[in-house]
Amino acid sequence: MTVTDTHGAVDAVWRIESARIIAGVARIVRDVGLAEELAQDALVAALEQWPESGVPNNPGAWLMAIAKRRAIDLIRRKETYQRKLAEMGHELEIDGGAEDSVEEQVETILEDTIEDDLLRLVFTACHPVLTTDARVSLTLRLIGGLKTDEIARAFLAPEATIAQRIVRAKRNLAKAEVEFEVPTGDDLIERLSSVLEVIYLIYNEGYSATAGDDWMRPALCNEALRLGRLLAELMPGESEVHGLLALMELQASRANARIGPTGEPVLLLDQNRRRWDRLLIRRGLESIDRAWSLEGTPGPYLLQAAIAACHARAAEADDTDWARIAGLYAVLAEVVPSPVVELNRAVAISMAFGPERGLVAVDALYDEPSLKDYHLLPSVRGDLLFKLGRLDEARAEFEKAAGLTRNERERALLLDRAAAC
Repeated sequence: MTVTDTHGAVDAVWRIESARIIAGVARIVRDVGLAEELAQDALVAALEQWPESGVPNNPGAWLMAIAKRRAIDLIRRKETYQRKLAEMGHELEIDGGAEDSVEEQVETILEDTIEDDLLRLVFTACHPVLTTDARVSLTLRLIGGLKTDEIARAFLAPEATIAQRIVRAKRNLAKAEVEFEVPTGDDLIERLSSVLEVIYLIYNEGYSATAGDDWMRPALCNEALRLGRLLAELMPGESEVHGLLALMELQASRANARIGPTGEPVLLLDQNRRRWDRLLIRRGLESIDRAWSLEGTPGPYLLQAAIAACHARAAEADDTDWARIAGLYAVLAEVVPSPVVELNRAVAISMAFGPERGLVAVDALYDEPSLKDYHLLPSVRGDLLFKLGRLDEARAEFEKAAGLTRNERERALLLDRAAAC
């Protein structure tokens, strides 16, 4: 195997195993920043040794063994070593023999603890003590295994900005003395909402890019789906976890139909539904069924997933149960009152009961301060005015929406709609 091949193998293993390695080491050192550094040390060791020795049979366990050994060596050099050793017990008693034997020992140690460690890492990276941007960046770095430059490209931000954000996030976690643990009781519900928010923010940025030349960023959607599936495995009894996964899978099922031949956006009602991914739809509907089977009041992600399911079940756009969608949005508005939810409800009302009623609902939101710069408000209003034949007013709304969006593909679509008036 050439050096290039080895480096490719190391990169692939790191993307798959990095979260588990960082989580396992963080359980020892109780500091995610330090855990990442030690995991990176193991990565460097692999880059140095694997070109000569070859890729191990279990490369993830090899990296874990090296990272844990570095963590133990670090603790031994500190005055608190004896106390730490007593806390962690026999699991740290790894001898200094050959790496293959260490690999076997570590693999045995991890069998019963790795899922708990991963869950702790998820809740730590998404801790509310951090800003939303910091939580997103740190989650992609620690759990997604993305490099700083990949995160920067995904969010169209300078690499230095992302690097500083990640460093600051790890420093703030240490400063706040955030415990490396899964919360319980009411704290779990509060923290879980933060975790779900971060995953959905990552997904939404991939599904409808805020800025730039691309309508979608599939890599971010795929990463969010991977995180959602991981969380569903780790927390099978939480309905909102399955609700979020269902929502993302059902929306992702439309990906192939959302973009035209030259990269232009294709709106939902214009999409060729034969291009929707039936496997993702089936998985999404199964996740919804699993969520409904669990006890508790339906949360916002499950309700949104139920709305997405109405679209998924309609073979043609005309078959869509818009009255049910409008009703689901009404329930969603009670659970999480939001002008954006009301705007979506207005669209459903217009489809179910006519554009006149939809326009009344939209106009009730027109002076809402939080929607002042939200481009979808004039876009929706323009569409309703177009359907009512008020073309001059519709053109003005589409032009206003085009001036507010930062996505070039969306701007072109809105200007085309203005021209059609």
